[in-house]
Amino acid sequence: MEKSFGLFFFLKQPKNYTTGPKYVYLRLTVDGAAREISTKRLWEPARWSAEAGRATGSKEDAKSLNQYLETLRTKVHEARRTLLEADKLITAEALKQELTGKEENKRTVLAVFQQHNQQMKALVGREFAPGTLERYQTSLAHTRSFIQWKYGVADMAIQQLDYEFISEYAFWLKSVRHCSHNTTMKYLSNFKKVILHCVRNGWLNRDPFLGFKMNKREVVRTALTEKELQIIAVKSFTIERLNQVKDIFLFSCYTGLAYADVKKLKRSEIAVGMDGEQWLLTMRQKTETVSRMPLLPMALEIIKRYQDHPQCCNTGKVLPVLSNQKMNAYLKEIADVCGINKNLTFHIARHTFATTITLSNGVPMETVSKMLGHKSMKQTQHYAKILDKKISEDMNLLKSKLAKKVR
Repeated sequence: MEKSFGLFFFLKQPKNYTTGPKYVYLRLTVDGAAREISTKRLWEPARWSAEAGRATGSKEDAKSLNQYLETLRTKVHEARRTLLEADKLITAEALKQELTGKEENKRTVLAVFQQHNQQMKALVGREFAPGTLERYQTSLAHTRSFIQWKYGVADMAIQQLDYEFISEYAFWLKSVRHCSHNTTMKYLSNFKKVILHCVRNGWLNRDPFLGFKMNKREVVRTALTEKELQIIAVKSFTIERLNQVKDIFLFSCYTGLAYADVKKLKRSEIAVGMDGEQWLLTMRQKTETVSRMPLLPMALEIIKRYQDHPQCCNTGKVLPVLSNQKMNAYLKEIADVCGINKNLTFHIARHTFATTITLSNGVPMETVSKMLGHKSMKQTQHYAKILDKKISEDMNLLKSKLAKKVR
């Protein structure tokens, strides 16, 4: 609530004034900051009390003006009460906007979201990946569709956002857009980033997400077994494009690189490490963390296979990577031919490296986390949860120890 509040009527002298009536103005002062509003009424200075802020005399025109000014005074207090009930910050500017019905620089949900995305677009390649921008653009499109569906308007003021808006938006994403729970949380997380920007700038007094749970549900990550990996590795296809996709997928299985990192990987990022072996030294596009690791013989073999490939020679890239969509389409075909009953996507390669290639073979989790370019161990621990083989080995070791004690 404001510490000090005042309102006063006065006559304002126009430019180049010599003589005659002046306009009556209302001055609003809140915590030392003042705003002025014209009443659109003219009055003679000789018939005005500057101390009282009122017209003097008993004539009908003076009574009429004073009655009008009293009505304005009442409206000011009503505007102040409206702001209080809406839990909005009371300022002289806010009162002026409430009284005049004009909201200067009025900010709306979609306009603020669009501005955020435009700023992000300008930083793509430096601070943001193209995929990140695409995700926020999709989130903006969903927000636009929801506002139209729920409220029947093209846009709405950010002050209208509340807990109900957020919970209804989550319901719409799940029921109308058929998004999974975790996908819904991702879109809401994107939206929340924009809304918190409004809160930090003082455009919004309260976070509408307050009290709304953003927890994601744990997802079991799929990975290839040693047997499945071997089936793909030894399989030779009559279509050269399938062999190429197979090799790139296997390279990711042996390095743990995500699609975006394999696609941008340059030959200059393969160098001799401190042990005299070939190392991979690259920056992860998603997290902007460094990924450093010695290359396994299988990965080096694939690199050599494409060292004379025209596309690689022209671009300086390690491998001739297709679009993610085409890679995944070909991988489904590879899975069918190899008899692998899994929804084979490129990202499964990264999971396979984390589990089947490294953790299952005794590589410490701290080392795996570093090679994957994770920012925290918590990210890596998700992979360890699906290692039934490791659980079996640990339990068999325990059984052996317990058996010895019994003897």
